[in-house]
Amino acid sequence: MSNIFSSIKNAYALFKTIDFQKLEALSKKVDLPKMMDTVSNLDETQLQGMMKMMGSTKKKKELPPIEGDFYHLGDEALKDEDRALQLKVRAFLEKEVKPVVNKYWLKAEFPFELIPRIAELDICGLTYKGYGCPNKSNLMEGILAMELARVDTSMSTFFGVQSGLAMGSIYLLGSEAQKQQWLPGMQKMTTIGAFGLTEPEVGSGAAGGLTTTAKRQGSKWILNGQKKWIGNAPFSDVTIIWARDLDDQQVKGFLVRKGTKGFEVEKMMDKMALRIVQNGLITLTNCEVDEEDRLQNANSFKDTAKVLQMTRAGVAWQAVGCARGAYESALQYTRTRKQFGRPIASFQLIQNHLVEMLSNLTAMQTLCFRLSQLQDQNMLTDEHASLAKVFCSMKTRDVVSRAREVMGGNGILLEYDVARFVADAEAIYSYEGTKEINTLIVGRAITGFSAFV
Repeated sequence: MSNIFSSIKNAYALFKTIDFQKLEALSKKVDLPKMMDTVSNLDETQLQGMMKMMGSTKKKKELPPIEGDFYHLGDEALKDEDRALQLKVRAFLEKEVKPVVNKYWLKAEFPFELIPRIAELDICGLTYKGYGCPNKSNLMEGILAMELARVDTSMSTFFGVQSGLAMGSIYLLGSEAQKQQWLPGMQKMTTIGAFGLTEPEVGSGAAGGLTTTAKRQGSKWILNGQKKWIGNAPFSDVTIIWARDLDDQQVKGFLVRKGTKGFEVEKMMDKMALRIVQNGLITLTNCEVDEEDRLQNANSFKDTAKVLQMTRAGVAWQAVGCARGAYESALQYTRTRKQFGRPIASFQLIQNHLVEMLSNLTAMQTLCFRLSQLQDQNMLTDEHASLAKVFCSMKTRDVVSRAREVMGGNGILLEYDVARFVADAEAIYSYEGTKEINTLIVGRAITGFSAFV
């Protein structure tokens, strides 16, 4: 009798645990008698496996961090204060720049409201001594160029024109009076600069073929000609204009102030890349510039080349940043995008693309780290800078192409960022010397023969 009461008691306890509403809902989805029959036929091992699965409290899989610096080059090379600056700039870009760049890129407009905020970072003219400049290493400058391009290559290009080409021309080739006059304001970014070398019909042949001319008349110079693709020109306060002196046929540099008579700028439209960068077509018609505004130490294209050598290293770093931004965006996407019930990052073909991207990116980073070390040791040559520009701009194209591929159709949508990196990589591939011109610079160095026409 006691066994009967015990069985009734256990059955009543089990009955109280049944959620009849859930049972009723379940009966509408499955054949309960059939399911009960199937479960009753499971052996002990199968039943334990099923109970383990049903009672599993396994935590969500923790994924590794998304990190484009796979060999931790930045951790090893930077001092603590420089590493802190890098992270400060990265945080600013993620918070202030990344949320708005697609909007401005689509409209081909510039976010002028960001200029004072960038100035507060105190990174303009980073490697120069004096004039309010921070006097940091070239390695640090390269890493920050990469950080800017990692979020948006247009903003990196704007900054490279201001801090590198424009300020660099004055710092390397200007008189002390010109440096004192211009560099402090440019460092604070209250004065914006531009660099006018390329012309409508003259790009790679600038060394000996400039059609923009300069003629001295007393204490003034008369400039005539056109410049094209000049970044920042539509809103710059001062533009460095490179022109051929009609008297000695040498290239000279001139500081042309905004509003100078005979100096006109037309904003270039309909670009497919670097759409935030405001490029200008400059027309100089009997534009008068005082002798005191001629760069006093710019007397031939060899002097101009000093500026280009310095900034070409920065463009290689920009290529690294563009590739890194595309790689990290693609990696993030593949870990969240699911097909066939699984994240596509778990598929072999996708992982192959990601590893190929990371391999190229890591090679680019390693090359640029060494390039900046050579620059800091005053060992940088034209061929060093040119090799980095050739290699990095080529490999960036490959990285962004693979990033777009793993994202499928979404890879062409601006909201996923990679489409912008794909387009901007094409501009990096061409400016600061085409692949062919930079290849010939390296080729001349290693063979002893010049293949230039």
